[in-house]
Amino acid sequence: MKSIRLREGKERSLLKKHPWVFAGSVDRGGGDSGETVRVESSDGRFLAWAAYSARSQIRLRAWSFDEAERIDAGFFERRIAAAVSMRARLAIQSDGMRLIHGEADGLPGLIVDRYADTLVAQFLSAGSERWKPQIADALLSVTGCTRLYERSDSGVRKLEGLAAVTGWLRGEGGTAVTICEHDWQLTLDVHEGHKTGFYLDQRDNRARFAQWVKQFGAQRVLNCYCYTGGFSVAALAGGAAQVTSVDSSAPALERARAHVALNGFDASRAMFADADVNAYLRAQLEAGQRFDAIVLDPPKFAPTAAHAERAARAYKDINRLALKLLAPGGLLLTFSCSGGVGAELFHKIVAGAGIDAGVDAALIARLEAACDHPTTLWFPEGEYLKGLALLRPS
Repeated sequence: MKSIRLREGKERSLLKKHPWVFAGSVDRGGGDSGETVRVESSDGRFLAWAAYSARSQIRLRAWSFDEAERIDAGFFERRIAAAVSMRARLAIQSDGMRLIHGEADGLPGLIVDRYADTLVAQFLSAGSERWKPQIADALLSVTGCTRLYERSDSGVRKLEGLAAVTGWLRGEGGTAVTICEHDWQLTLDVHEGHKTGFYLDQRDNRARFAQWVKQFGAQRVLNCYCYTGGFSVAALAGGAAQVTSVDSSAPALERARAHVALNGFDASRAMFADADVNAYLRAQLEAGQRFDAIVLDPPKFAPTAAHAERAARAYKDINRLALKLLAPGGLLLTFSCSGGVGAELFHKIVAGAGIDAGVDAALIARLEAACDHPTTLWFPEGEYLKGLALLRPS
């Protein structure tokens, strides 16, 4: 087993069970891409078993802090079984859920979602890539599924020196899937959809939105960056009289339209706009329109903290426009999935938007990713989705 020796004082993160070691912390040693290495402190003490990546700034990702543990096929089957067991305890109201959430489940660089009888995996690190066959076998063994599709096409793989890969790892067939979420049916394509095919992280927030639309009697709803219309279906289920869904992707809007029909809602209650959201909000404001509820769920504006300043301006602008479009007594759900914008900063950005818009609002809930996308005590960086539910005074 190859060993990596850290610089003096650089063992603190591993002693706190944080799984990452950056390149600047390594004193000497190396390995092949994804190879399991023994990580030692400057005085030779064992710290962790970790996957080595020569290309990434995250040079080491820890598999285990137990010196007696062996990183083999059995290790991955045990970790996957533990993750799947935890999801079973959560009583998730859907057959679409995240089964493996990377570092939060002790499997750095591995994302696995389940859509009905189909698994979709992303191997995003050199370590998970090296163990791909064993991980694939373990996933099918633990879940009982027979189909596993790979969506390792995220840009993150480039940082690991890995090429994009998509296609069936196990099984075959069509890539269209229908899932049940709460009382709704939603469709996706695991080959073409965003991420692994769908935004499962917003599942619980969609349910809360449906409840709030009903509770506050929201009749006119605007869903911005709607993708395939999950929040639109939720608004219709909550009793909204008219829901306008805005996105710049025509195929996403077509699927959103199909979701309205699939769930039995009157098509006259749903409107769709193929448009840039910022320009659409400005046009609605100039036209004197108002909405009883608005959802802002934009794409990632700041992938890292280095992009935070530019992202802050973009978030502030769309929230300022949305708050001005919000009718008295209206509800705004606003989100950021940018890892470079923390929850505190996001709150400050939205507060600044309120000041610029001349609109105050009560914070009725802080929102986050669904419970099958956990943030752990040892890995706070896993908290990427943050949101605010704001109620404007009547």
